[in-house]
Amino acid sequence: MIFKEVIYGLNRMFYRDEEDLIVTIFWNSLYISFFLLPLGINLPTPFFVISILLGLINIFRTKRNFFSDSKVLWLFPIYFIIISISMIYTENIQDGMNLLQRSLSLLFFPIIFLFVKEDASSVRKLFDFLLLGILVSFFINFAIGIYDTLGYIKRSGFFLEASIEGVSSLFDATMKGWSYFIRTDFSKLINSSYVSLYILLVLSYYLKNKLQSRVQVIIVFVLFFYLFLLASIAAYLILLIMCLLLIFNISDKSKKYTMSLLFFLGVIVFLNNPRVFNFYKNVTGISDDFGITTTTIEKSRLLTWNASLDLIKEAPIFGYGIGDTNDVLTRKYKELNYFHNYENKYNAHNQFLQTFLQTGILGFGVLITIFVLLAIRMWGSKNEFSVFLILFISLFFESMLVRFNGIVFFSIIIPLLLKKRSILSSRIIRN
Repeated sequence: MIFKEVIYGLNRMFYRDEEDLIVTIFWNSLYISFFLLPLGINLPTPFFVISILLGLINIFRTKRNFFSDSKVLWLFPIYFIIISISMIYTENIQDGMNLLQRSLSLLFFPIIFLFVKEDASSVRKLFDFLLLGILVSFFINFAIGIYDTLGYIKRSGFFLEASIEGVSSLFDATMKGWSYFIRTDFSKLINSSYVSLYILLVLSYYLKNKLQSRVQVIIVFVLFFYLFLLASIAAYLILLIMCLLLIFNISDKSKKYTMSLLFFLGVIVFLNNPRVFNFYKNVTGISDDFGITTTTIEKSRLLTWNASLDLIKEAPIFGYGIGDTNDVLTRKYKELNYFHNYENKYNAHNQFLQTFLQTGILGFGVLITIFVLLAIRMWGSKNEFSVFLILFISLFFESMLVRFNGIVFFSIIIPLLLKKRSILSSRIIRN
């Protein structure tokens, strides 16, 4: 009986249109892709490819003319064309072609959504499946963390006895075990920055609605705990802004006071994360020696931005091409003696700087225009604007349009937010 109820519940989660098999498979492929996004880089790729192919088929069989609807979506294909043109002056053709291939969703999905009918329910399920994937990834990472901790304890020959050596051994095992549950060590499946972005967007949906069951409360708690363990400073900053917007949007004074109290308690908890505790010291501890022995993660990012700005000044019009950007950055690191950045071959760690380096002022202008229009579209509601902030600020700390997980995610979510009918924002987030 329980098994039948589970099957029935899962069946209801998927999209069903008995009169249109192509659109049905299109949406269900997207749902599966969003479920798999937090579980690995390669897992969702086949399902995204299926959804693109079916979406293109749907375009050719659609009789209506949607070219005049939501013209802003054509900025994405224009952006793709610009990065394609940069291949003309790119020397590293292989890297350029690889990034161009990963960026195909920026060309296809925005156009596909001009011809696909969607409703509030079908789009909301994207968040439902993404939430399910996040929860599965959390428990997988948690299990891996426990396994790694037990493995360390076994390798270290840990013993517990009532002595100074026993206490020291216990303390060492505890501290080492804790490191398996923090930041990149806890996010074994994909980059922690991407998981944090997914969590924030799901939270932006759940926190805008009244929690009506214990299950929802538990889910929100798990999401906050997951975010805490991932220890992304950018995610913490975005969460801080989100919470402030949420509190300011509460009209009831008693509820606002309660939420403010919970907010400050939450700030205290998150500030006690070891990653946050060392952040200020790592950033302000910059010395004249930028060698590998003194460069922390925080410093390396600041040095990356400095090198990127220097390169932009040298080629502001056309940039360096999508294939050569990382190569010229690596050479710049060597020239400036940023040895840690040089050895790790870091990209710009900022999508706006990355785009400027790739395509110059034109590509940068198109990318900025997309987000300016998105901000204008979502300015009317604090709830909606918090979603814009999540997407916008995340691009300041990572080159999200370099990896497939970030490219395909942005090529789906932002067009749905920008559509003339604004299905995602007006009918879901604000509802």
